[in-house]
Amino acid sequence: MKDLFTYGTLMCEDIMEEVSGCRVSCAPGTVRGYSRRSVKGEHYPALIPDEGGCVEGVVYMNLPISAWGRLDRFEGEMYLRQRVEVALSNGSTLLAATYVVRPAFFDCLEPSGWDFADFLRKGKECFRKNYKGYDELI
Repeated sequence: MKDLFTYGTLMCEDIMEEVSGCRVSCAPGTVRGYSRRSVKGEHYPALIPDEGGCVEGVVYMNLPISAWGRLDRFEGEMYLRQRVEVALSNGSTLLAATYVVRPAFFDCLEPSGWDFADFLRKGKECFRKNYKGYDELI
């Protein structure tokens, strides 16, 4: 798998570059069958299976092998990398990896969704300063 569908903090190209260690092309995309939920007490979301759900995000294309280990460490034990089908704005689809929350962590989720615009306004800087996943990249 060379492509990554992101639906939260990694939609920010600057954060994605810091985490993955590279800059690659990206495009908007949508995944059906999932919902994005806020994580309790945090500024980032989680993706959960939801038959009627639909999540908009960003697909990063052709990530190098070196990026995947960094991404796995950054996401941590709460998330499992798996394949999803992503619809692109031009009508085509592709298979990409994404990070879905493990069922053992469902109790860490809020019933509400997560808002990217709100994250950009209120949570991005705090996330960058405090998210423990950055420590795993060192």
